[in-house]
Amino acid sequence: MIKLQNVEKVYRTSSVETLALNNINLTVNRGEFVSIMGPSGCGKSTLLNIMGLLDEPSSGHIEIDGSRVERYQDKALAQLRNQKLGFIFQSFHLINDLSVLDNVEIPLLYRDSTAKQRRELAQQALEKVGLSNRMKHFPKQLSGGQKQRVAIARAIVGQPEIILADEPTGNLDSAMGNEILSILQKLNEDGATIVMVTHDDAMAKRTHRLIRLFDGTQVQ
Repeated sequence: MIKLQNVEKVYRTSSVETLALNNINLTVNRGEFVSIMGPSGCGKSTLLNIMGLLDEPSSGHIEIDGSRVERYQDKALAQLRNQKLGFIFQSFHLINDLSVLDNVEIPLLYRDSTAKQRRELAQQALEKVGLSNRMKHFPKQLSGGQKQRVAIARAIVGQPEIILADEPTGNLDSAMGNEILSILQKLNEDGATIVMVTHDDAMAKRTHRLIRLFDGTQVQ
């Protein structure tokens, strides 16, 4: 499903070179729920961004569903991200001036769908995360846990095969964090492949497999 071969990421300035990822080789199989752990600054988010095609490796190869992504032109790469991948961020990234329903619809604006189709899919996604009674609310009217559920609904509205979650419970208390992880587990049971960055050992233990990073290197 996702395959990284000899992936490295180097950040360079005029005076400093930082090796963020060092020779990463890993495969995430279809239907897996994988967690990524490691100390702050070890490259977790960088790895997730590369897996999600939001950033490019300095060297190495990435395959998504058997296709080498470096062969894609920018337009095809954007289409692949929009159709195959859903993203959940720690900071929610909701637009405060838009209603919950409108926020969830955003990924569908880049698809060839009607306004009615977008609305129906957004409503279905919000029902899956238990927010059908908050569709007309605005982000500032929601709790942190509710905002994260909106973010999950936005991630799944396009029915992606892969969900990438960067610290999805990091800003939440333990009770709400458990609720969010239960939603992710249900999405995984329904067929989604999930990769989650987390700092929480208890959350990681509820996934199928743990990948550990230290100083940009995968720890066996």
